Amino acid sequence: MTAYRRPTRLEEALALLAAAPAPPLLLAGGTDIYPARAAAEAWMRPVDRPLLDLSALPELAGIEDRGDHHRIGALVTWAALRDADLPPWFDALRQAAAQVGGAQVQNRATLVGNLCNASPAADGVPPLLALDAAIELASLSGTRRLLLAGFLRGNRQTALAPGEIATAVLVPKAAPGAVARFEKLGARAYLVISIVMVAAVIEAAAGRITRARIAIGACSPVAQRLPGLEAALAGLPLAQASAVPEPAHLAALSPIDDVRATAAYRRQAALVLLRRALSPAAEARAA
Repeated sequence: MTAYRRPTRLEEALALLAAAPAPPLLLAGGTDIYPARAAAEAWMRPVDRPLLDLSALPELAGIEDRGDHHRIGALVTWAALRDADLPPWFDALRQAAAQVGGAQVQNRATLVGNLCNASPAADGVPPLLALDAAIELASLSGTRRLLLAGFLRGNRQTALAPGEIATAVLVPKAAPGAVARFEKLGARAYLVISIVMVAAVIEAAAGRITRARIAIGACSPVAQRLPGLEAALAGLPLAQASAVPEPAHLAALSPIDDVRATAAYRRQAALVLLRRALSPAAEARAA
């Protein structure tokens, strides 16, 4: 039978993790772990790794305003994010939260678990990349922070070191009045893996864009920012934003052909979603 531990303090969890003879599976919401284990059992490939349940750790709970940033604990669920009273620059993340799985998944799955799973189609990644978010990582030797772009290293690959637990997402505050938008394309509205995702965070003054942060997911092994497009948008009137994206701005992407879409379709869809995301953001800021 698989070993199972449920510590009640972060220090205890880190000690158990460091002392484990084999790396345990870290359990929060369980919406990735349990289906994967069930599928392995069905194919006669049982997974016997121990489980370290983090769900009783108070250090990982809640959303806090820390002055210059917000801290989103590793146990915060998509439903909690969806319903949280957060500034407008969180709207892209909250919109993503409302489209992850169905109601049951949103009530159990965690944002940090989504990041640690490191799927190219992880819904939480583009909104957080566009917010310049960082990951807080704890071990017995202390705590470190990594920008999300540095934490995600590839398909199912992260910079999480042995003995570390991802304890929170840290989101710096945007300029007052900043707005955000998330667009997702899938085969249906819910319970679907994304074909393309776009997140945009727009800061503006006197009707002109002062800063744009744009990220695209499901079109590369890791979601990417579009620095060329961001630079092209800077200084332009808000009303012109949706006309700026061009195919050349997507050159760095590397979409694949799979059962959900072809690479060519993904590129075209990404361009459409970019223009759609920028138009509501501009209209909301102008209002």
